[in-house]
Amino acid sequence: MRLRAADLGGGWVLAALSVAVAAGIAGSQFPWRAQAMVGGAPPAPREFGRSVVMILGSSGTACTATAIGRDLLLTAAHCVQPGADYKLLGSEPGQPPVLKAIVRIERHPQFDIKRLLNHLATADVALIKLAEPLPARVSPALIAGGSETVAVGDSLVVAGYGVTVRGDGRTGGTARVATLVVTGQPGPLQIRLFDPVSKGLSAGLGACAGDSGAPVFRISGTGPAILGVVSWSTGPNLTAGCGGLTGITPLARYRGWIVDAARSLGTPLPP
Repeated sequence: MRLRAADLGGGWVLAALSVAVAAGIAGSQFPWRAQAMVGGAPPAPREFGRSVVMILGSSGTACTATAIGRDLLLTAAHCVQPGADYKLLGSEPGQPPVLKAIVRIERHPQFDIKRLLNHLATADVALIKLAEPLPARVSPALIAGGSETVAVGDSLVVAGYGVTVRGDGRTGGTARVATLVVTGQPGPLQIRLFDPVSKGLSAGLGACAGDSGAPVFRISGTGPAILGVVSWSTGPNLTAGCGGLTGITPLARYRGWIVDAARSLGTPLPP
């Protein structure tokens, strides 16, 4: 299934595969006070921010991930590609960077980076096993049930560490949230979201570099649950960039794999 943002204009980009982190990972002073997510999104309230963390790569990449267990993270598969080393940024906001070890990464076996780069939908889902449990301030989030569906007009909440200004890694590093609305033709392989104010026609709220892998929550009577992860974005009117559409990979199709992989990694999840 084609990523429709690319079909219509070619402006599709990965929503955060490459964010430059100051002067590199080692010894960098990360800009904690910078804003994140384009469009002036507010800081994440505790119900969302408590489960969201940041993953840094040895090649200067940064992505968002979500705690789904005490030592287990969920993110996008394109965020954790072979050939690079990855660390959890485990610092408290305002403190010097502290990097935490990752012992294993499991990408969905059907993920194909070539398909993603060619604007084709793929299983952009991965799990990260940490070397030690997360600090108490981080609380695991629930994954939505496998029967969850969405319809045009539904509101979903995206929480990520991405940049405010495309191409400027110094403007990322604070977890922020945006309430976006489902548009287009949502299906099991792809869901498109936009800012209900700008409707993707002018610059508005949306994922940007650093938000790949970010959780997309649906809020119900039992609280927020992760419905999908951020995979890509466009600028307004399907141009390259951010602030137009936010593309997510829904988890319903892959929920069984997530549960099985988590169990094999030694962190069982609720069925």
